[in-house]
Amino acid sequence: MGHAHIGHDHAHPDLKGRNLIISIFLNIVITLAQVVGGIVSGSLALLSDALHNFSDVLSLVISYVATKLSKKRASVNKTFGYKRAEIIAAFVNAASLMIVSIILIKEAVERFMDPQEITSNLVIWLSLVAIAGNGFSVLLLRKDSKDNMNMQSAYLHLFTDMMASVAVLIGGLLMRFFQWYWVDPLLTLAIAIYLIFMGYDLLKNATRVLMLFTPNSIQVQQLVDAIKKWEQVKNVHHVHVWQLNEDEVHLEAHIDFKEDIRLSEFDVILMEIEAELYHQYGINHVNIQPEFGKCDSKQIIVQD
Repeated sequence: MGHAHIGHDHAHPDLKGRNLIISIFLNIVITLAQVVGGIVSGSLALLSDALHNFSDVLSLVISYVATKLSKKRASVNKTFGYKRAEIIAAFVNAASLMIVSIILIKEAVERFMDPQEITSNLVIWLSLVAIAGNGFSVLLLRKDSKDNMNMQSAYLHLFTDMMASVAVLIGGLLMRFFQWYWVDPLLTLAIAIYLIFMGYDLLKNATRVLMLFTPNSIQVQQLVDAIKKWEQVKNVHHVHVWQLNEDEVHLEAHIDFKEDIRLSEFDVILMEIEAELYHQYGINHVNIQPEFGKCDSKQIIVQD
């Protein structure tokens, strides 16, 4: 059985744990201020923003722990180490976005039925504080969010909360100058719908990785056809393609050869195949079982 790695640097880049710590501290301060302000002012939108900020704190803590765990080395009883920790964190954070959204929708509907006067000045000032704090956190995490699903989940929490604070600010201004108190639950509803929209794709992508689904960018039949271009290859079957984490895409397959080739010849072919798979499909862990005349299923996908 041939096993090859290519193009993968196991010295993972720093995922800016310091920036996560700063963001956690800022969101704790913002959450406490908004809870007090929401109770004093009577603003549901401000309290809903505080709830989302609290979920930000939890998501950032989860992301920070996952980032640290993902760097731990593999061992004999954890042969992959904690490489999936960040994917699990992304899944948990995306799921929490959906749960928070449902709670906000419920609260908004109840407030629509019983609108209340709100102290808008406090809402305005606290929303400005939240915009500044979350905006700074968003800038801290923006770069890492482009390449890492865990950091993307933390970034989304912060970005959506910044946008929610902008909505709360607009609502506070409308209530201050026009006494439109119905704007408060309306904005809460809008925030909730936006959270569902933003969290769904991340939840779906994290689920695909956890379920070992083939990455969307890879067509298995095309991949098989690419391997069969080698003249020594008779058949490619029993194929599995999955994404382990942000950095690693794995392939395992059985290759039936036309002739009983030497092991040294197979090694040369393996190196060529794994180079092709890396450059064309981004697969950097290749595990191929060579066969000659073996009586087994020759289907591309075998139901184990």
